[in-house]
Amino acid sequence: VQLEESGGGLVQAGGALRLSCAASGRTISDYSVAWFRQTPGKERQFVAVLSRSGDSSDYARSVKGRFTISRESAKNTVYLQMNRLTPVDTAVYYCAAREGTWYRDETEYPDWGPGTQVTVSS
Repeated sequence: VQLEESGGGLVQAGGALRLSCAASGRTISDYSVAWFRQTPGKERQFVAVLSRSGDSSDYARSVKGRFTISRESAKNTVYLQMNRLTPVDTAVYYCAAREGTWYRDETEYPDWGPGTQVTVSS
């Protein structure tokens, strides 16, 4: 499946953004979809994941309660709603997909989007 992220940008601390991960070529509900983020010089970090069935999700401790992952099957898109953003959330955000069950490990995901930059100013 081909993935493309959008919705990144510059926001002040305390603000919100909604990232989109649009799929093409396949139906996104056939996949578990995860969001990861990466800052320069650091490893890619797990953020959130939604199961293929859509009834199970998991979040990194640092974003739990602030971020929400969801899916809109009619638009073949997965979203990441990010609230109460802080400068620590500044990163390039990637969505990734895999058939079958979900994992927090990025190496389990064969399909990736190019990423979208999120910058949170203090």
